[in-house]
Amino acid sequence: MHHENGAALRVTYLVRAAAGDVAARAETLLLEQAVELPRAVAARDTWVAAHMLGCVEAIRAEGEDCYRVTLAQPLATTAGDPAQLLSVLFGNSSLQPDVLLADVELPEEAFDWLPGPRAGLDGLRALTGVVGRPLVATALKPMGLRPQALASLCETFARAGLDVIKDDHGLADHPFCPFEARVEACLRAVENAARETGRRALYVPSLTGTPDTVMRQLGFARRAGADMAMISPMLVGLPLLHQLASLTDGLPIMAHPAFAGALRIAEPALLGKLFRWYGADTVIFPHAGGRFSYSEATCRAIASALRSPLPRVRPAAPAPAGGIRVERVGELVEFYGPDCILLVGGSLYQAGDALFARTRELVDQVSRAAGAAPVT
Repeated sequence: MHHENGAALRVTYLVRAAAGDVAARAETLLLEQAVELPRAVAARDTWVAAHMLGCVEAIRAEGEDCYRVTLAQPLATTAGDPAQLLSVLFGNSSLQPDVLLADVELPEEAFDWLPGPRAGLDGLRALTGVVGRPLVATALKPMGLRPQALASLCETFARAGLDVIKDDHGLADHPFCPFEARVEACLRAVENAARETGRRALYVPSLTGTPDTVMRQLGFARRAGADMAMISPMLVGLPLLHQLASLTDGLPIMAHPAFAGALRIAEPALLGKLFRWYGADTVIFPHAGGRFSYSEATCRAIASALRSPLPRVRPAAPAPAGGIRVERVGELVEFYGPDCILLVGGSLYQAGDALFARTRELVDQVSRAAGAAPVT
């Protein structure tokens, strides 16, 4: 994919406009996302005209007074910078109520500086030793428990055969549950369980706060023995995800979707493409039919974008979540196939004192649905 003046990115928007106005609206959108001046003014400088001005590639009707507008912007407008890329994609125009960012395509040259997943789907399988079936995960909750209470839950889940046990994204560095104490206690818990079962679950601490705090937490988690970490990229920033994924001594990253609904960006473009390109190894998103409103088509599109073959970007693992019940796992294995992480939370906790048995039932159901050997 090349612009006439070099490599280009293609950005597609849904624009509300009357038929007679949409061509002018598309041109205004193009200019707003780059030079922020009328074309005639910006083009007075010949270098700007040659290197910074893109073009409207297509305008297609999507419904009454709604159009799918595709723009080609020179890749040079992004300066090879993760924050500037977001500005070019949907900076000023995100403030305009008549436009939604629908899709993004990047040229291969963009992946000179976009890291993509560190481990990806295959790397997560190698970390957990799981083949032939989805990975099975849960979240430690609720907010308010002390480190030892969370660690006790973590050990129960690990002994029952879960592959991935992550902090709930609401577990911050609270005074009643300090980050460092929680990480140390939960890592001890998975080690205790591993001595009994011979299998080591992957404990994933949640990192949150300012960039300095997140970097400090990552360093502590790595030194303590964590093999993966979680952030919410829309809370702490996609450029920070980029930085974490680019570290030579970093960890694979699980991305949580909190705050992802605050912008008018289509979910497959944000969660399926941008999260993966910026470095997420697995991306959590709500599956259809749970307590969120995503459709099956949206979920399928997110999973497809995360796993689609790209020459220089590892596939990431879809992690459907959001109210999944143990009884539905067969349906989800059929929907997503084996290359995913099934994240089940509340449906396990409702078991109360039978938490171990309920978790074991989940693991066994996933293995049966995938036709894989049972977890021993």
